[in-house]
Amino acid sequence: MKKKISISVLILIALIAGVIVAGSAVFTVNPNEAAIVVRLGKAKATVTETGLHAHAPFIEDTVSIYTGKMLYDIPASDVITSDKKSMIADNYVIWRVTDPVKYYQTLGGLQNRAEERIGAAVYNATKNTISSMTQDEIIAARGNTLTNAITTTSNTDIDQYGITIEIAEIKALDLPDDNKAAVYSRMISERENIAAGYTAQGNAEAQKVKNDTDKQVAINVADAKAKAAVIRAQGEAEYMRILSAAYNDPDKAAFYNYLRGLDSMEALARSKAVIILDKDSEYAKILYGQ
Repeated sequence: MKKKISISVLILIALIAGVIVAGSAVFTVNPNEAAIVVRLGKAKATVTETGLHAHAPFIEDTVSIYTGKMLYDIPASDVITSDKKSMIADNYVIWRVTDPVKYYQTLGGLQNRAEERIGAAVYNATKNTISSMTQDEIIAARGNTLTNAITTTSNTDIDQYGITIEIAEIKALDLPDDNKAAVYSRMISERENIAAGYTAQGNAEAQKVKNDTDKQVAINVADAKAKAAVIRAQGEAEYMRILSAAYNDPDKAAFYNYLRGLDSMEALARSKAVIILDKDSEYAKILYGQ
């Protein structure tokens, strides 16, 4: 009975040992991850294919390295421009591991060590870039110009650690509090001068347009008056021609005089005036039907 129990225990121990050996002989690689196979403290291989893999148990171990993009917000720091103006640069970095073995050998595969090196490299690149430019040049160049310069310079210093900086960008570039008022006042003054120049130019253009418009209006009015005078003269000439034609014919002239006499009498009658007529006058002849 005791012998059978001993055999069962041995089998159980063997199974457990087998499981332990099997478990220590396999490892898993996740997406955006690389596994470094380490033997006696030295990197022997790098596995990047996602899935389950095997290695020699007990004498080999694995170190997982994340190879996806990582964000590091660097503390703000003071920098000096070429014209000796102090500014405060606040950077952030997007970086990733591109050489897992080099990353493991130089930094032990530790993210905090990597970010220490990255912070120093980006600070030096920012300081060197800004120290080569005046404050006005920096303000005018904010954006891709500074970002590209800082990223390129930082990668030169950080490449030895198996790291690549995708982007090193200044998210805020500010002035020390004691300098802000003076700089803002100068910037406001400069922009007011520019605005005054645009206003003066606009007023000059507006006056030119007004003068051209007034001139054209005067020409149009003069032309209209000249045409009106011609039409009036033509009308008066036609009127005189009609009168002349009427008076040239004795019958028409008499009828015309008769009509004018009636119009005149109508006007007198409406005025309710007392009229004394000579019997030989035209009015009398009209009244008597002569």
